[in-house]
Amino acid sequence: MTEMWSRLEGRPRTVDFDRALRVEIRDPLWMLARQWQLGEFHGSDAGSPVTATYSVTPARPTRLRPGGGQPDDLPTGLPLETVAERRSVPVAFGDEEIAFDLRLAIGRRWLKLLDKHSLLGHVLDFGGQYIRKYPIALPNPDQPEDVSKLAHPQVWATMQTVAQRRMDGYQFYLHLKDGRDADEGITTIPLLHHQLLLDLGGRLVDWFEALIVQPGGNSTWDPRRLEHQFSIAASTPTGSEKVLTAQEYPGGSLDWHAFSVDTGPRLGGTAQPEKTLSRTVFPAPVRYSGMPLPRWWALEDGRTNFAAVRPDSTDMARLVFLEFALIFGNDWYQLPCDLPVGTINSIRGMTVTDVFEQTQWITAAGSGPDEKWQRWSMFTLDTIGTDELPADTDLLLPPSVPKVAEGPALEEVLLIRDENANLVWGIEQTIRTPTGEPRRGSEAAAEVVAFRQNNLTRPAADPDPPRAPISYVAMNSIPENWIPFIPVHVDEDKREIQLQRAAMPSIVDGEPVRPRTTLLREGFDNGKQYFINEEEIPQAGTRLSVAYNRTRWRDGRVVVWLSAHRGEGRGQGSSGLAFDTIR
Repeated sequence: MTEMWSRLEGRPRTVDFDRALRVEIRDPLWMLARQWQLGEFHGSDAGSPVTATYSVTPARPTRLRPGGGQPDDLPTGLPLETVAERRSVPVAFGDEEIAFDLRLAIGRRWLKLLDKHSLLGHVLDFGGQYIRKYPIALPNPDQPEDVSKLAHPQVWATMQTVAQRRMDGYQFYLHLKDGRDADEGITTIPLLHHQLLLDLGGRLVDWFEALIVQPGGNSTWDPRRLEHQFSIAASTPTGSEKVLTAQEYPGGSLDWHAFSVDTGPRLGGTAQPEKTLSRTVFPAPVRYSGMPLPRWWALEDGRTNFAAVRPDSTDMARLVFLEFALIFGNDWYQLPCDLPVGTINSIRGMTVTDVFEQTQWITAAGSGPDEKWQRWSMFTLDTIGTDELPADTDLLLPPSVPKVAEGPALEEVLLIRDENANLVWGIEQTIRTPTGEPRRGSEAAAEVVAFRQNNLTRPAADPDPPRAPISYVAMNSIPENWIPFIPVHVDEDKREIQLQRAAMPSIVDGEPVRPRTTLLREGFDNGKQYFINEEEIPQAGTRLSVAYNRTRWRDGRVVVWLSAHRGEGRGQGSSGLAFDTIR
Protein backbone atom coordinates (compact mmCIF):
# COMPACT_ATOMS: atom_id res chain seq x y z
CA MET A 1 0.00 0.00 0.00
CA THR A 2 1.41 3.30 -1.08
CA GLU A 3 1.12 6.22 1.40
CA MET A 4 0.51 9.53 -0.21
CA TRP A 5 0.33 13.01 1.27
CA SER A 6 0.02 16.54 -0.02
CA ARG A 7 1.58 19.70 1.36
CA LEU A 8 -0.53 22.84 1.54
CA GLU A 9 1.35 26.09 1.04
CA GLY A 10 0.31 29.59 0.14
CA ARG A 11 1.07 30.98 -3.29
CA PRO A 12 0.74 34.76 -3.17
CA ARG A 13 -0.52 36.24 -6.40
CA THR A 14 0.48 39.83 -5.58
CA VAL A 15 3.34 41.72 -3.99
CA ASP A 16 0.95 43.53 -1.60
CA PHE A 17 0.80 41.83 1.84
CA ASP A 18 -1.61 44.27 3.53
CA ARG A 19 -4.59 41.93 3.35
CA ALA A 20 -2.58 38.92 4.48
CA LEU A 21 -1.31 40.80 7.53
CA ARG A 22 -4.88 41.56 8.61
CA VAL A 23 -5.31 37.86 9.52
CA GLU A 24 -8.98 37.84 8.54
CA ILE A 25 -11.18 35.20 10.15
CA ARG A 26 -13.57 33.57 7.71
CA ASP A 27 -15.38 31.55 10.38
CA PRO A 28 -16.51 33.59 13.43
CA LEU A 29 -17.24 30.34 15.24
CA TRP A 30 -13.49 29.70 15.43
CA MET A 31 -13.00 32.89 17.44
CA LEU A 32 -15.87 31.99 19.75
CA ALA A 33 -14.26 28.60 20.32
CA ARG A 34 -10.97 30.25 21.23
CA GLN A 35 -12.75 32.55 23.70
CA TRP A 36 -14.43 29.50 25.25
CA GLN A 37 -11.07 27.74 25.59
CA LEU A 38 -9.56 30.76 27.35
CA GLY A 39 -12.43 31.04 29.80
CA GLU A 40 -13.63 34.41 28.62
CA PHE A 41 -17.26 33.29 28.87
CA HIS A 42 -17.04 32.79 32.64
CA GLY A 43 -18.95 35.77 34.00
CA SER A 44 -17.89 37.51 37.21
CA ASP A 45 -21.03 39.66 37.59
CA ALA A 46 -18.82 42.74 37.69
CA GLY A 47 -18.94 45.92 35.68
CA SER A 48 -16.28 48.46 34.92
CA PRO A 49 -16.43 51.59 37.07
CA VAL A 50 -17.78 54.72 35.42
CA THR A 51 -17.70 57.33 38.19
CA ALA A 52 -16.40 57.45 41.76
CA THR A 53 -17.34 59.85 44.55
CA TYR A 54 -15.14 60.26 47.61
CA SER A 55 -15.04 62.48 50.66
CA VAL A 56 -11.77 63.42 52.40
CA THR A 57 -11.19 65.64 55.43
CA PRO A 58 -7.64 67.08 55.68
CA ALA A 59 -6.12 68.24 58.97
CA ARG A 60 -2.87 70.17 59.33
CA PRO A 61 -0.42 69.30 62.14
CA THR A 62 -0.18 72.17 64.59
CA ARG A 63 1.87 70.76 67.48
CA LEU A 64 5.43 69.50 67.76
CA ARG A 65 7.14 67.62 70.56
CA PRO A 66 10.88 66.92 70.38
CA GLY A 67 11.91 63.58 71.81
CA GLY A 68 11.87 63.94 75.57
CA GLY A 69 10.87 67.63 75.39
CA GLN A 70 7.71 69.62 75.93
CA PRO A 71 5.15 70.07 73.13
CA ASP A 72 4.98 73.42 71.41
CA ASP A 73 3.36 74.97 68.35
CA LEU A 74 4.67 73.62 65.07
CA PRO A 75 6.48 76.46 63.24
CA THR A 76 4.75 77.52 60.04
CA GLY A 77 6.50 78.48 56.86
CA LEU A 78 9.29 75.89 57.25
CA PRO A 79 9.74 72.41 55.76
CA LEU A 80 9.28 69.60 58.24
CA GLU A 81 12.85 68.45 57.56
CA THR A 82 14.11 71.81 58.79
CA VAL A 83 11.99 71.69 61.94
CA ALA A 84 13.03 68.11 62.69
CA GLU A 85 16.76 68.32 61.91
CA ARG A 86 17.80 71.87 62.81
CA ARG A 87 20.46 72.20 65.45
CA SER A 88 22.46 75.06 66.88
CA VAL A 89 25.49 76.27 64.95
CA PRO A 90 28.42 74.08 65.97
CA VAL A 91 30.83 74.79 68.76
CA ALA A 92 34.25 75.44 67.28
CA PHE A 93 36.27 74.35 70.31
CA GLY A 94 36.36 75.26 73.96
CA ASP A 95 34.37 78.30 75.01
CA GLU A 96 33.57 79.66 71.53
CA GLU A 97 29.92 79.23 70.68
CA ILE A 98 30.11 79.64 66.92
CA ALA A 99 32.87 79.42 64.36
CA PHE A 100 35.24 82.19 63.44
CA ASP A 101 33.78 82.65 59.93
CA LEU A 102 30.29 83.42 61.25
CA ARG A 103 31.69 85.90 63.76
CA LEU A 104 33.31 87.82 60.93
CA ALA A 105 30.19 87.56 58.74
CA ILE A 106 27.96 89.11 61.42
CA GLY A 107 30.45 91.91 62.07
CA ARG A 108 30.78 92.63 58.36
CA ARG A 109 26.99 92.77 58.03
CA TRP A 110 26.77 95.34 60.82
CA LEU A 111 29.43 97.55 59.23
CA LYS A 112 27.57 97.34 55.90
CA LEU A 113 24.38 98.50 57.63
CA LEU A 114 26.26 101.46 59.07
CA ASP A 115 27.74 102.26 55.65
CA LYS A 116 24.33 102.08 54.00
CA HIS A 117 23.04 104.79 56.35
CA SER A 118 26.19 106.95 55.98
CA LEU A 119 27.42 106.19 59.48
CA LEU A 120 30.56 104.23 58.67
CA GLY A 121 32.53 107.27 57.46
CA HIS A 122 31.00 109.53 60.13
CA VAL A 123 33.18 111.94 62.04
CA LEU A 124 32.51 109.90 65.20
CA ASP A 125 34.13 106.85 63.56
CA PHE A 126 31.35 104.38 64.36
CA GLY A 127 33.16 101.52 62.61
CA GLY A 128 36.34 102.00 64.63
CA GLN A 129 34.39 102.25 67.88
CA TYR A 130 32.57 98.96 67.26
CA ILE A 131 35.80 97.21 66.22
CA ARG A 132 37.54 98.37 69.39
CA LYS A 133 34.59 97.41 71.59
CA TYR A 134 34.04 93.97 69.99
CA PRO A 135 37.51 92.96 68.73
CA ILE A 136 38.73 89.69 67.28
CA ALA A 137 41.14 88.50 69.97
CA LEU A 138 44.29 86.52 69.27
CA PRO A 139 44.48 83.02 70.81
CA ASN A 140 46.33 82.60 74.09
CA PRO A 141 49.09 79.94 74.03
CA ASP A 142 48.54 79.30 77.75
CA GLN A 143 44.92 78.23 77.20
CA PRO A 144 44.42 74.56 76.15
CA GLU A 145 41.35 75.56 74.15
CA ASP A 146 43.47 77.78 71.89
CA VAL A 147 46.05 75.15 70.95
CA SER A 148 44.10 74.12 67.84
CA LYS A 149 44.17 77.73 66.60
CA LEU A 150 47.91 77.99 67.06
CA ALA A 151 48.79 74.54 65.67
CA HIS A 152 47.29 75.06 62.21
CA PRO A 153 49.45 77.60 60.31
CA GLN A 154 46.64 78.74 58.03
CA VAL A 155 44.27 79.35 60.94
CA TRP A 156 46.96 81.22 62.86
CA ALA A 157 47.82 83.39 59.84
CA THR A 158 44.15 84.22 59.25
CA MET A 159 43.58 85.25 62.85
CA GLN A 160 46.69 87.42 62.85
CA THR A 161 45.41 89.15 59.72
CA VAL A 162 42.03 90.16 61.15
CA ALA A 163 42.86 90.51 64.86
CA GLN A 164 42.16 94.06 66.06
CA ARG A 165 41.10 94.93 62.49
CA ARG A 166 37.68 93.32 62.25
CA MET A 167 34.63 93.19 64.48
CA ASP A 168 33.46 90.14 66.40
CA GLY A 169 29.84 90.26 65.31
CA TYR A 170 28.68 87.38 67.50
CA GLN A 171 29.58 89.21 70.70
CA PHE A 172 27.56 92.14 69.43
CA TYR A 173 24.68 89.82 68.52
CA LEU A 174 24.61 88.39 72.05
CA HIS A 175 24.71 91.94 73.37
CA LEU A 176 21.57 92.76 71.38
CA LYS A 177 19.80 89.49 72.31
CA ASP A 178 20.17 90.39 75.98
CA GLY A 179 17.93 93.39 75.33
CA ARG A 180 20.68 95.98 75.53
CA ASP A 181 20.99 98.97 73.24
CA ALA A 182 23.09 98.90 70.10
CA ASP A 183 24.81 102.18 70.99
CA GLU A 184 25.75 101.19 74.53
CA GLY A 185 29.35 102.23 75.11
CA ILE A 186 29.49 104.02 71.75
CA THR A 187 29.97 107.78 71.47
CA THR A 188 26.95 109.17 69.60
CA ILE A 189 24.72 112.18 69.29
CA PRO A 190 21.59 110.82 71.04
CA LEU A 191 19.04 112.92 69.21
CA LEU A 192 20.47 111.97 65.80
CA HIS A 193 21.77 108.40 66.10
CA HIS A 194 20.13 106.63 69.06
CA GLN A 195 16.91 105.49 67.42
CA LEU A 196 18.61 104.73 64.11
CA LEU A 197 21.17 102.45 65.78
CA LEU A 198 18.39 100.70 67.70
CA ASP A 199 16.53 100.00 64.46
CA LEU A 200 19.68 98.76 62.74
CA GLY A 201 20.42 96.46 65.69
CA GLY A 202 16.99 94.87 65.36
CA ARG A 203 17.56 94.38 61.66
CA LEU A 204 20.90 92.67 62.36
CA VAL A 205 19.28 90.23 64.78
CA ASP A 206 16.49 89.41 62.31
CA TRP A 207 19.02 88.91 59.50
CA PHE A 208 21.19 86.44 61.42
CA GLU A 209 18.24 84.44 62.75
CA ALA A 210 16.82 84.19 59.22
CA LEU A 211 20.21 83.27 57.76
CA ILE A 212 20.43 79.93 59.59
CA VAL A 213 17.34 78.35 61.11
CA GLN A 214 18.14 77.17 64.65
CA PRO A 215 16.00 75.43 67.27
CA GLY A 216 14.19 77.69 69.68
CA GLY A 217 13.97 74.97 72.36
CA ASN A 218 15.00 71.35 72.64
CA SER A 219 16.59 69.64 69.65
CA THR A 220 15.10 66.44 68.23
CA TRP A 221 18.53 64.76 68.05
CA ASP A 222 18.87 61.95 70.59
CA PRO A 223 22.62 61.56 71.27
CA ARG A 224 22.08 58.28 73.08
CA ARG A 225 20.26 56.68 70.14
CA LEU A 226 22.11 58.62 67.41
CA GLU A 227 18.94 59.60 65.56
CA HIS A 228 16.14 62.15 65.55
CA GLN A 229 12.93 61.54 67.47
CA PHE A 230 9.91 63.84 67.46
CA SER A 231 6.12 63.86 67.29
CA ILE A 232 3.53 65.96 65.46
CA ALA A 233 -0.18 66.18 66.16
CA ALA A 234 -3.33 67.31 64.36
CA SER A 235 -7.02 67.42 65.26
CA THR A 236 -9.21 64.74 63.65
CA PRO A 237 -12.76 65.16 62.27
CA THR A 238 -14.12 63.38 65.36
CA GLY A 239 -12.71 66.08 67.65
CA SER A 240 -9.87 64.00 69.03
CA GLU A 241 -6.15 64.42 68.39
CA LYS A 242 -3.93 62.20 66.26
CA VAL A 243 -0.27 62.00 67.24
CA LEU A 244 2.33 60.78 64.75
CA THR A 245 5.79 59.93 66.04
CA ALA A 246 9.02 59.51 64.08
CA GLN A 247 10.93 57.13 66.34
CA GLU A 248 14.02 56.43 64.24
CA TYR A 249 14.58 59.23 61.76
CA PRO A 250 18.27 59.21 60.72
CA GLY A 251 18.05 62.47 58.77
CA GLY A 252 17.95 63.15 55.06
CA SER A 253 14.70 62.37 53.26
CA LEU A 254 11.60 62.70 55.45
CA ASP A 255 8.47 60.98 54.13
CA TRP A 256 5.30 59.33 55.43
CA HIS A 257 6.99 56.00 56.22
CA ALA A 258 9.09 57.64 58.96
CA PHE A 259 5.97 58.09 61.14
CA SER A 260 3.81 55.82 63.26
CA VAL A 261 0.51 56.49 65.00
CA ASP A 262 1.23 57.10 68.68
CA THR A 263 -1.37 56.18 71.30
CA GLY A 264 0.60 57.87 74.08
CA PRO A 265 0.05 61.29 75.67
CA ARG A 266 -1.60 64.02 73.64
CA LEU A 267 0.18 67.21 72.58
CA GLY A 268 -2.65 69.65 73.19
CA GLY A 269 -3.61 70.55 69.61
CA THR A 270 -6.75 72.68 69.33
CA ALA A 271 -6.89 73.58 65.63
CA GLN A 272 -9.95 72.33 63.75
CA PRO A 273 -9.70 70.21 60.59
CA GLU A 274 -10.11 71.93 57.27
CA LYS A 275 -13.21 71.80 55.13
CA THR A 276 -14.19 68.35 53.87
CA LEU A 277 -13.40 67.80 50.19
CA SER A 278 -16.03 65.92 48.15
CA ARG A 279 -15.24 65.06 44.53
CA THR A 280 -16.75 62.99 41.72
CA VAL A 281 -14.12 61.70 39.30
CA PHE A 282 -13.78 59.26 36.40
CA PRO A 283 -11.64 56.18 37.12
CA ALA A 284 -8.99 55.25 34.59
CA PRO A 285 -7.47 51.77 34.10
CA VAL A 286 -3.93 51.34 35.37
CA ARG A 287 -1.42 51.20 32.53
CA TYR A 288 2.21 50.13 32.68
CA SER A 289 4.81 48.93 30.21
CA GLY A 290 4.50 45.23 29.32
CA MET A 291 1.05 44.64 30.86
CA PRO A 292 -1.23 42.00 29.26
CA LEU A 293 -3.49 43.49 26.61
CA PRO A 294 -7.22 42.65 26.41
CA ARG A 295 -7.33 41.96 22.64
CA TRP A 296 -6.37 38.52 21.30
CA TRP A 297 -4.16 39.70 18.46
CA ALA A 298 -2.60 42.65 20.31
CA LEU A 299 1.10 42.32 21.13
CA GLU A 300 2.57 43.50 24.46
CA ASP A 301 5.46 45.93 24.70
CA GLY A 302 8.65 43.93 24.32
CA ARG A 303 10.75 46.37 26.33
CA THR A 304 9.48 44.80 29.56
CA ASN A 305 10.08 41.07 29.78
CA PHE A 306 8.32 39.67 32.84
CA ALA A 307 9.35 36.16 31.79
CA ALA A 308 12.94 37.07 32.59
CA VAL A 309 12.05 37.55 36.28
CA ARG A 310 12.80 34.25 38.02
CA PRO A 311 11.98 34.55 41.72
CA ASP A 312 12.65 31.88 44.32
CA SER A 313 9.82 30.11 46.06
CA THR A 314 10.46 32.22 49.17
CA ASP A 315 10.74 35.54 47.34
CA MET A 316 7.23 36.72 48.22
CA ALA A 317 7.72 40.30 47.08
CA ARG A 318 8.57 39.28 43.51
CA LEU A 319 5.84 36.62 43.42
CA VAL A 320 3.21 39.15 44.48
CA PHE A 321 4.52 41.63 41.93
CA LEU A 322 4.39 39.09 39.08
CA GLU A 323 0.90 37.97 40.06
CA PHE A 324 -0.28 41.55 39.95
CA ALA A 325 1.48 42.31 36.66
CA LEU A 326 0.49 39.16 34.73
CA ILE A 327 -2.90 38.13 36.12
CA PHE A 328 -4.67 40.99 37.89
CA GLY A 329 -3.02 43.98 36.20
CA ASN A 330 -6.13 44.90 34.18
CA ASP A 331 -8.36 44.82 37.28
CA TRP A 332 -6.91 48.00 38.80
CA TYR A 333 -8.15 51.55 38.37
CA GLN A 334 -6.75 54.84 39.52
CA LEU A 335 -8.63 57.93 40.68
CA PRO A 336 -7.38 61.51 40.53
CA CYS A 337 -7.30 62.98 44.03
CA ASP A 338 -5.78 66.41 44.71
CA LEU A 339 -5.00 66.94 48.40
CA PRO A 340 -3.21 69.81 50.16
CA VAL A 341 0.42 69.16 51.09
CA GLY A 342 1.25 69.02 54.76
CA THR A 343 -1.97 67.39 55.93
CA ILE A 344 -3.27 64.18 57.49
CA ASN A 345 -6.20 63.13 55.30
CA SER A 346 -9.05 61.05 56.68
CA ILE A 347 -11.06 59.28 53.96
CA ARG A 348 -14.68 59.53 55.10
CA GLY A 349 -16.04 57.25 52.38
CA MET A 350 -16.12 56.36 48.70
CA THR A 351 -18.79 55.06 46.31
CA VAL A 352 -18.31 53.64 42.81
CA THR A 353 -20.95 53.46 40.04
CA ASP A 354 -20.35 50.84 37.32
CA VAL A 355 -21.68 50.40 33.77
CA PHE A 356 -24.76 48.57 35.08
CA GLU A 357 -25.69 51.64 37.15
CA GLN A 358 -24.91 49.73 40.33
CA THR A 359 -23.51 51.83 43.18
CA GLN A 360 -21.09 50.15 45.57
CA TRP A 361 -19.82 51.41 48.91
CA ILE A 362 -16.05 50.79 48.97
CA THR A 363 -14.28 50.02 52.25
CA ALA A 364 -10.53 50.18 52.81
CA ALA A 365 -8.69 46.94 52.09
CA GLY A 366 -6.40 47.57 55.04
CA SER A 367 -9.14 48.03 57.64
CA GLY A 368 -9.41 45.77 60.66
CA PRO A 369 -7.06 45.08 63.57
CA ASP A 370 -3.59 46.43 63.03
CA GLU A 371 -1.85 43.07 63.52
CA LYS A 372 -4.33 40.91 61.57
CA TRP A 373 -2.21 38.92 59.14
CA GLN A 374 -4.91 38.82 56.44
CA ARG A 375 -5.04 42.58 56.01
CA TRP A 376 -3.21 44.13 53.06
CA SER A 377 -2.50 47.81 52.56
CA MET A 378 -0.06 50.29 51.10
CA PHE A 379 0.95 53.80 52.20
CA THR A 380 -0.60 53.34 55.63
CA LEU A 381 0.93 53.92 59.06
CA ASP A 382 1.56 51.36 61.77
CA THR A 383 0.54 51.91 65.38
CA ILE A 384 2.72 52.23 68.47
CA GLY A 385 1.20 50.55 71.49
CA THR A 386 -1.52 47.91 71.73
CA ASP A 387 -2.11 45.64 68.73
CA GLU A 388 -5.87 45.44 69.26
CA LEU A 389 -6.56 48.92 67.89
CA PRO A 390 -8.04 49.20 64.39
CA ALA A 391 -5.56 49.84 61.63
CA ASP A 392 -5.06 53.46 60.64
CA THR A 393 -6.14 54.14 57.04
CA ASP A 394 -5.46 57.88 56.90
CA LEU A 395 -3.15 59.25 54.23
CA LEU A 396 -0.22 61.39 55.43
CA LEU A 397 1.29 64.03 53.15
CA PRO A 398 4.03 65.56 55.33
CA PRO A 399 5.00 69.21 54.76
CA SER A 400 8.36 68.22 53.30
CA VAL A 401 10.31 69.21 50.19
CA PRO A 402 11.26 66.95 47.26
CA LYS A 403 14.92 67.96 47.15
CA VAL A 404 17.47 69.15 49.69
CA ALA A 405 21.00 70.24 48.77
CA GLU A 406 23.53 69.02 51.34
CA GLY A 407 26.80 70.84 51.76
CA PRO A 408 30.19 69.33 52.54
CA ALA A 409 30.49 67.57 55.89
CA LEU A 410 31.78 69.91 58.58
CA GLU A 411 32.08 67.01 61.00
CA GLU A 412 32.22 63.29 60.35
CA VAL A 413 32.57 60.55 62.95
CA LEU A 414 32.90 56.84 62.25
CA LEU A 415 31.89 54.57 65.13
CA ILE A 416 33.46 51.11 64.78
CA ARG A 417 33.83 48.02 66.93
CA ASP A 418 37.31 46.83 67.87
CA GLU A 419 36.93 43.25 69.09
CA ASN A 420 40.65 42.91 69.89
CA ALA A 421 40.55 45.83 72.31
CA ASN A 422 36.92 45.16 73.36
CA LEU A 423 36.12 48.82 72.68
CA VAL A 424 34.10 51.00 70.39
CA TRP A 425 36.07 53.82 68.77
CA GLY A 426 34.68 57.14 67.66
CA ILE A 427 37.05 58.15 64.85
CA GLU A 428 36.86 61.87 64.12
CA GLN A 429 37.47 61.65 60.39
CA THR A 430 36.50 65.28 59.71
CA ILE A 431 36.65 68.13 62.19
CA ARG A 432 35.84 71.81 61.83
CA THR A 433 38.70 74.24 62.21
CA PRO A 434 38.19 77.45 64.23
CA THR A 435 37.86 79.34 60.93
CA GLY A 436 34.84 77.19 60.01
CA GLU A 437 36.43 75.03 57.32
CA PRO A 438 36.39 71.21 57.42
CA ARG A 439 39.70 69.40 57.82
CA ARG A 440 40.78 65.78 58.04
CA GLY A 441 40.79 64.72 61.68
CA SER A 442 44.05 62.77 61.51
CA GLU A 443 45.92 65.77 60.06
CA ALA A 444 44.50 68.16 62.67
CA ALA A 445 45.43 65.77 65.50
CA ALA A 446 48.98 65.40 64.16
CA GLU A 447 49.36 69.20 63.95
CA VAL A 448 48.27 69.62 67.57
CA VAL A 449 50.66 66.90 68.75
CA ALA A 450 53.59 68.44 66.84
CA PHE A 451 52.82 71.92 68.17
CA ARG A 452 52.64 70.75 71.77
CA GLN A 453 55.82 68.72 71.46
CA ASN A 454 57.69 71.72 70.11
CA ASN A 455 56.40 74.13 72.74
CA LEU A 456 56.20 71.93 75.82
CA THR A 457 58.71 72.71 78.57
CA ARG A 458 60.39 69.38 79.20
CA PRO A 459 61.81 68.41 82.64
CA ALA A 460 65.53 67.73 83.08
CA ALA A 461 66.76 64.30 82.09
CA ASP A 462 66.98 61.63 84.77
CA PRO A 463 70.61 61.51 85.93
CA ASP A 464 70.32 57.79 86.71
CA PRO A 465 68.63 56.07 83.72
CA PRO A 466 67.36 52.48 84.21
CA ARG A 467 70.00 49.77 83.75
CA ALA A 468 67.65 46.80 83.00
CA PRO A 469 68.51 44.86 79.81
CA ILE A 470 64.90 45.17 78.59
CA SER A 471 62.08 47.55 79.29
CA TYR A 472 58.34 47.39 78.93
CA VAL A 473 55.91 49.89 77.45
CA ALA A 474 52.74 50.01 79.51
CA MET A 475 50.62 51.05 76.51
CA ASN A 476 51.32 52.12 72.96
CA SER A 477 50.00 55.36 71.48
CA ILE A 478 46.82 55.82 69.43
CA PRO A 479 46.10 58.78 67.11
CA GLU A 480 44.41 61.51 69.09
CA ASN A 481 41.39 61.60 66.77
CA TRP A 482 40.35 58.14 68.08
CA ILE A 483 37.98 58.56 71.05
CA PRO A 484 37.25 55.35 73.02
CA PHE A 485 33.86 54.17 74.27
CA ILE A 486 34.06 51.51 76.96
CA PRO A 487 31.28 49.02 77.83
CA VAL A 488 29.66 49.63 81.22
CA HIS A 489 26.58 48.29 82.94
CA VAL A 490 23.35 50.25 82.92
CA ASP A 491 22.38 51.54 86.35
CA GLU A 492 20.52 48.93 88.43
CA ASP A 493 20.91 46.34 85.68
CA LYS A 494 23.45 43.53 85.85
CA ARG A 495 23.15 42.38 82.23
CA GLU A 496 22.36 45.31 79.94
CA ILE A 497 25.40 47.11 78.51
CA GLN A 498 25.85 50.69 77.39
CA LEU A 499 28.84 52.50 75.92
CA GLN A 500 30.47 55.30 77.90
CA ARG A 501 32.74 57.91 76.41
CA ALA A 502 36.25 57.63 77.83
CA ALA A 503 39.59 59.31 77.07
CA MET A 504 43.04 58.23 75.97
CA PRO A 505 46.18 59.84 77.43
CA SER A 506 47.89 62.35 75.19
CA ILE A 507 51.10 61.32 73.46
CA VAL A 508 52.79 64.50 74.69
CA ASP A 509 52.00 64.93 78.37
CA GLY A 510 49.57 62.14 79.27
CA GLU A 511 46.62 64.49 79.73
CA PRO A 512 43.21 63.14 78.61
CA VAL A 513 42.52 63.79 74.92
CA ARG A 514 39.38 65.80 74.38
CA PRO A 515 37.08 65.25 71.38
CA ARG A 516 36.84 68.09 68.88
CA THR A 517 33.51 67.34 67.18
CA THR A 518 30.15 68.35 68.62
CA LEU A 519 28.91 64.81 67.98
CA LEU A 520 31.34 63.38 70.54
CA ARG A 521 31.56 66.41 72.87
CA GLU A 522 28.01 65.82 74.10
CA GLY A 523 27.95 67.11 77.68
CA PHE A 524 31.76 67.38 77.80
CA ASP A 525 31.94 71.14 78.43
CA ASN A 526 29.41 70.77 81.28
CA GLY A 527 31.33 67.98 82.97
CA LYS A 528 28.72 65.31 82.13
CA GLN A 529 29.25 61.76 81.00
CA TYR A 530 28.07 60.64 77.57
CA PHE A 531 26.48 57.23 76.95
CA ILE A 532 25.37 55.48 73.75
CA ASN A 533 23.03 52.51 73.65
CA GLU A 534 25.07 49.43 72.88
CA GLU A 535 22.68 48.22 70.16
CA GLU A 536 23.14 51.43 68.17
CA ILE A 537 26.65 50.33 67.08
CA PRO A 538 26.19 47.18 64.95
CA GLN A 539 29.00 44.99 63.67
CA ALA A 540 29.16 47.11 60.51
CA GLY A 541 29.52 50.28 62.58
CA THR A 542 27.76 53.55 61.90
CA ARG A 543 28.68 56.93 60.45
CA LEU A 544 27.59 60.35 61.73
CA SER A 545 27.99 63.62 59.87
CA VAL A 546 27.08 67.27 60.39
CA ALA A 547 26.53 69.54 57.40
CA TYR A 548 24.51 72.53 56.26
CA ASN A 549 21.39 71.88 54.19
CA ARG A 550 19.69 74.26 51.78
CA THR A 551 16.31 74.12 50.06
CA ARG A 552 13.47 76.31 48.82
CA TRP A 553 10.07 76.35 50.45
CA ARG A 554 6.80 76.58 48.55
CA ASP A 555 6.86 80.39 48.62
CA GLY A 556 10.32 80.45 47.00
CA ARG A 557 12.13 81.43 50.19
CA VAL A 558 15.56 79.89 50.75
CA VAL A 559 15.91 77.90 53.98
CA VAL A 560 19.30 76.94 55.44
CA TRP A 561 19.80 74.79 58.51
CA LEU A 562 22.45 72.65 60.15
CA SER A 563 21.66 68.98 60.70
CA ALA A 564 23.18 65.67 61.75
CA HIS A 565 22.73 62.57 59.60
CA ARG A 566 23.32 58.93 60.38
CA GLY A 567 24.55 56.48 57.75
CA GLU A 568 25.96 53.01 57.33
CA GLY A 569 29.39 52.09 58.64
CA ARG A 570 32.26 50.29 56.93
CA GLY A 571 32.68 47.22 59.10
CA GLN A 572 34.89 46.46 62.06
CA GLY A 573 38.37 47.84 62.60
CA SER A 574 41.41 47.59 64.79
CA SER A 575 43.22 50.39 66.55
CA GLY A 576 46.36 48.36 67.27
CA LEU A 577 46.07 49.16 70.97
CA ALA A 578 48.42 46.94 72.99
CA PHE A 579 49.59 46.74 76.60
CA ASP A 580 52.86 45.63 78.25
CA THR A 581 54.94 45.32 75.13
CA ILE A 582 58.72 44.87 75.16
CA ARG A 583 60.70 47.77 73.77
